[in-house]
Amino acid sequence: MPTIRIQTEAFDLGVEIGAISQGRTDIGAIASFVGLARDMNEGNGIQAMVLEHYPGMTEKVLAGLVDEARSRWALLDVTLIHRVGRLLPGDSIVLVAVASSHRGEAFSACEFIMDYLKTQAPFWKKEETEEGACWVDARASDDAAATRWATRS
Repeated sequence: MPTIRIQTEAFDLGVEIGAISQGRTDIGAIASFVGLARDMNEGNGIQAMVLEHYPGMTEKVLAGLVDEARSRWALLDVTLIHRVGRLLPGDSIVLVAVASSHRGEAFSACEFIMDYLKTQAPFWKKEETEEGACWVDARASDDAAATRWATRS
C-alpha cells in the first residue's frame, strides 16, 4: 500500500526509507528523490517560499500519479510526501521513494512521479524576496519533462 502524505512538518529521509524496507526481503532497490528549497531563483534571492494546495483534490491527483507508475513498472512500494506552508532555503519540500525488485524500474518510476507531480498536482508556490512576494508560474522545462513520458514506459 503506497504512503501519500501532505504535511507541514519536515520528514526524516532515513525513517521513511526504513519504513519502506522494514521486514522486506523482496526489495532489491529503493530509488529516492528529495527536493529542497533554494535560496535563489532566476537570479533573485529567495528568503522563503509558501506552498499551498487544494486539499482533497491534491491527494487524489498524487494517488493517481502513483497508480499510473504502478501500472507501468513492477513496484513493491511507494512513499510520496509533499510539504506545504512556509519553507526556508534548505528545507525539504518533497520526497518520492520507490521500491522495486530491480533498480531500473525504481529509478524510472521515481523520475516519472516527480516529473508529473511538478505539472499535474495542484500546488502553488509563492516566493518571498527582498522586493516582495510573487506567485511562481510553471516552467516550460517541467512540462517538457512530463511530456516525454507520454510515449515511454
